Amino acid sequence: MAALAQLPPLPPQFKSIQHHLRTAQEHDKRDPVVAYYCRLYAMQTGMKIDSKTPECRKFLSKLMDQLEALKKQLGDNEAITQEIVGSAHLENYALKMFLYADNEDRAGRFHKNMIKSFYTASLLIDVITVFGELTDENVKHRKYARWKATYIHNCLKNGETPQAGPVGIEEDNDVEENEEAGATPLPTQPPRPSSSAYDPGSVPSSSFTGIQIPPGAHAPANTPAEVPSSAADIRLTPEDFARAQKYCKYAGSALQYEDVSTAVQNLQKALKLLTTGRE
Repeated sequence: MAALAQLPPLPPQFKSIQHHLRTAQEHDKRDPVVAYYCRLYAMQTGMKIDSKTPECRKFLSKLMDQLEALKKQLGDNEAITQEIVGSAHLENYALKMFLYADNEDRAGRFHKNMIKSFYTASLLIDVITVFGELTDENVKHRKYARWKATYIHNCLKNGETPQAGPVGIEEDNDVEENEEAGATPLPTQPPRPSSSAYDPGSVPSSSFTGIQIPPGAHAPANTPAEVPSSAADIRLTPEDFARAQKYCKYAGSALQYEDVSTAVQNLQKALKLLTTGRE
């Protein structure tokens, strides 16, 4: 991947997107698709903030140049040319970062990389908004991850031992202004998902809930043994077919990361929708 032209200094008006741009730089070689969408989010957000001030216009112009260069380098990558694939790629990557941090948190292993991973996951969920509104589950996960990053960072900074696992979220924490929480370099290799997930009473179950299937094991108990006979009577709308296709795309993207649990969950959702007409 060829080096991108350097951006001019960040205008003060764009402080809210500085960490998204930093995340983009960190992923230029690691995952160019993630880097591309982080810049796209920054571009769209910056345009809404200030597209008229000379320094902001200059910055956005250079950022646009970076986006065009990246898009050219990525060529016909489906994660760029097809939004549904790009959305799945980004959401699965954010999930992977989140589960790594959540697993470390639950095991009581508090360190800078896990704080960074929590915070990066929250930033990537921001970026998912380039594809449309976030699901309620993603909103909750973003809030939890961002709060956890600040909570653990502040505990370590003050010499206190953080409480492991899900705890009550304090509304007055503002991680956006916490420079240090997002400043640690990411681990050299992307963290792999773990079996860790939220407590049911803390956050509603969603596609972020882990299901680990050992090699040779049977499918989960809630997987239908056969398609219900009533499926033939179900009338599906074009929107139903689009959602089922989305879940299948998500499953395919998850398999690229060897993430069996997420793939199984999304295929189960597609099967349920196609056989019952309900999600």
